[in-house]
Amino acid sequence: MHPRVFAIITAVLLGALGLGALAVTDWTPTAAGPAGRAAPAAKAVAAASPTGDPAVWTRSTLRNKLMTEMAATDPGVALADLDRITKAKPYTVRFCHPIAHELGHTAVKRYNYDFAKVLSFPHDTCAEGYLHGAVEEMLAASTDPGNDLLKLCQPQMSGPCVHGTGHGTMFVTKQNVPAARDLCSRYGSQSRIITCSEGLFMQLFGPDEEDENAKAQLPADKLAAEPLYPCPEQPALFQSACYFYAPTFYLSSHDYPDHPEVYAQALKWCLNAQATGGANDCSRGVGSRTMKYNLDREDWVGQQCASAADSWQRKACVDGMVSYYTVNYTDPGAAGRLCAKLTDQEIARDCRSSAHLSGSLD
Repeated sequence: MHPRVFAIITAVLLGALGLGALAVTDWTPTAAGPAGRAAPAAKAVAAASPTGDPAVWTRSTLRNKLMTEMAATDPGVALADLDRITKAKPYTVRFCHPIAHELGHTAVKRYNYDFAKVLSFPHDTCAEGYLHGAVEEMLAASTDPGNDLLKLCQPQMSGPCVHGTGHGTMFVTKQNVPAARDLCSRYGSQSRIITCSEGLFMQLFGPDEEDENAKAQLPADKLAAEPLYPCPEQPALFQSACYFYAPTFYLSSHDYPDHPEVYAQALKWCLNAQATGGANDCSRGVGSRTMKYNLDREDWVGQQCASAADSWQRKACVDGMVSYYTVNYTDPGAAGRLCAKLTDQEIARDCRSSAHLSGSLD
């Protein structure tokens, strides 16, 4: 019998007995490396943990687990599991917010648009992405989004809910920024308009940093002509949020997971906004995104902020870094823990002066 045929039959028989290997043998001849050494083998697939969770989560595996879990139980169970996983594996914070959005959308449909029921489950995890998704779905289904936007968050009118309506304006208007601005402006109050604008521009620049469709929302030709498009053209009340979230697009379009040097480059890119007064907000956004994507490397994040040439920009970056950390870790001692991990004295000092920040920007 041919050796390869014999090996395949043996693998099938062992698999039937529960003894087979999880991976099929690669029969491709191994290429020789330098000096006749064999080339490195392909990375092995990580084994599952004793809990049944994979050793390394991806956006799709985490999303599928939670959606299945919610279908079998309720949103509270799925959100509690999401909270557990993000605390155990900080890198999942990179993609947990859009997953929480999707849980919110699904919950609204499941409970027949009973918004109070949807929000009855604890939902603080992942910067309240579940709430944002629920608001998006409610507004997307509304026949009068302009009025429903004003009623949805009553009576508390909490910041995260108003922020969520900003996301919803982009759903309702099909990513039309001027039309979405008009909806946010219906709040009348400057503070609520600004909070709504945060959700608007977060949605524009990519709620899911791994979503190629989100990256494609901005026209390449206009971005080439004006790197921070469309922020300079925004009315005064909307500029700050636009500049803050613009680095989301910059980092994702420059492949930040495989090119960590882009964080320092993003700070230099933000200097393009000096003429329109947006460089400080953009630098805060870089600090926030750098912390979000590197929650388990706090001192490394501080070193990225330290790479800025000017003290004002280093401070702005630290402000964003502290803001995201305190949004993600909501306990009172979070900022203190962060500052204690920073080895650069200037950055640690800036951290301590920023530690009062607990902004709603996520």
